[in-house]
Amino acid sequence: MNAPPNRNADVLIVGAGPTGLVLALWLARLGVRIRIVDKTDGTGTTSRALAVQSRTLEFYAQVGLADAVVQRGREVRALNLWVAGRKAAHVAFADMGDGMSPLSKPLIFPQDEHERLLVERLAATGIEVERRTELLGFDDANDRVVARLRRPDGSVETCEAACIAGCDGAHSTVRGALGIGFPGGTYEHVFYVADVDARGAPVNGELHVGLDKADFLAVFPLKDDKRVRLVGTVRGADAQRSGELSWDDVSRRVIGWMHIDVAHVNWFSTYHVHLRVAKRFRKGRAFLLGDAAHVHSPVGGQGMNTGIGDAVNLAWKLAATLQARADASILDTYEPERIAFARRLVATTDKAFTSVTSSSLLARIIRLHVVPVVLPLLSAIRAFRHLMFRTVSQIAINYRESKLSEGAAGSVRGGDRLPWISEAAGEDDNFASLTSVDWQVHVYGEAHDALRSACDARKLALHVFAWRPGMQPAGLRRDAAYLVRPDGYIAVADAAGTDSAIVSYMTARGIVAKGQTSMSRLSEEAAREDARALGHPQSL
Repeated sequence: MNAPPNRNADVLIVGAGPTGLVLALWLARLGVRIRIVDKTDGTGTTSRALAVQSRTLEFYAQVGLADAVVQRGREVRALNLWVAGRKAAHVAFADMGDGMSPLSKPLIFPQDEHERLLVERLAATGIEVERRTELLGFDDANDRVVARLRRPDGSVETCEAACIAGCDGAHSTVRGALGIGFPGGTYEHVFYVADVDARGAPVNGELHVGLDKADFLAVFPLKDDKRVRLVGTVRGADAQRSGELSWDDVSRRVIGWMHIDVAHVNWFSTYHVHLRVAKRFRKGRAFLLGDAAHVHSPVGGQGMNTGIGDAVNLAWKLAATLQARADASILDTYEPERIAFARRLVATTDKAFTSVTSSSLLARIIRLHVVPVVLPLLSAIRAFRHLMFRTVSQIAINYRESKLSEGAAGSVRGGDRLPWISEAAGEDDNFASLTSVDWQVHVYGEAHDALRSACDARKLALHVFAWRPGMQPAGLRRDAAYLVRPDGYIAVADAAGTDSAIVSYMTARGIVAKGQTSMSRLSEEAAREDARALGHPQSL
């Protein structure tokens, strides 16, 4: 059989889970030519990932997707803790993130439904996921990637791309081809997940967690008022035959004392929990994202959101480099920025997961006697509630140690997420401008004339917000200048508010805004203002 003709791309994305789909959406929005392939024949029909965190929703707002996710998802109002047959704590989420994000409500949106929405939005841009198309291997030919794809009819196609993105899960073909290690381990426990129709006190739109000496059960609300997702442990001899288990084999102990009456099981599955981080997230023109780069426990609903964060971080850097709007060295920052967070996340979720599932005496004492007493007390403290929100929502993620981060102004430093400031009379909130998905400068107060001139010369958007009392508590400094990256993180925080720090930063990295397609289009006035002449950025 003859091979089909080549269909090349700037970026070949392997894997059409949430990570690959978000990478595709952002690249398409940024004008990058892509192909996205997946060896499965469709989106998932079952899933374990449920939570969509605030930082993810903020990324979605930048590309016009947040409203649809909020509409299709379900807001979670509170967490309830059950211990040994009684409700021991109730933590309301109502005001936990107030003032910190425009999208501060915890949201449940199952991964299978999530993927279908992302596929719909991608199709609306004219891009279809190429299903039943498998990556066989690829070569990095220095100036391009040459990939071999098996198509649905069995024929083998060659695809050339500037780079390849491995979003193909824990058993990543891309990672395997690169020979990158995936060190870590697997928890001894086996877990089950069941989508059920049910009645009872825990079927009330809130999150419920049941703790016992030997068992663990989490109850997640779904969109339908009568449906919940159950996640629990399988212990003892049953764990040895996890692949053969069904709902009939699950212990009813915790389900019983939480008063959950299961009327129908829509689907059921068992799984092991792994914790692993790839040794590298990049090798040459190949990048690893999502589960291909890191897997960990489900504590805190962080996994899918972390993969989406990988996708956003890489997307704008690829676009800027491929379109000659930044030096190729900017891609070197993807791995250090994301691998540092992945390692911290695996360590923290491992500790939390172990404390919930361990059968040791100390762990049992903590979860059955200490946590039920301490959690309600701490959750009543405003500072603790804000800390919980910042951590779980992922808005606390920062890139302060990155080579792309410079300066400090107020308590905000280069590498921090831009603090959110709510809208005022006649003025949008300061996140509204992030929909440009481009470099921009923010000033809170008055902007210096030199800064205005420099931004105008470079077609760099300047957004000036009248100073208000709420800005200082958010960490901002009056009249300071903040250069904001396309993903909403601060690149430069300059307390003086002049143009020099920002001009020097952009010059050193060959960065130009979208209004200029190449360095040669910089105006003569801007070039004279720079400390040195601007050269063309290197190719990828």
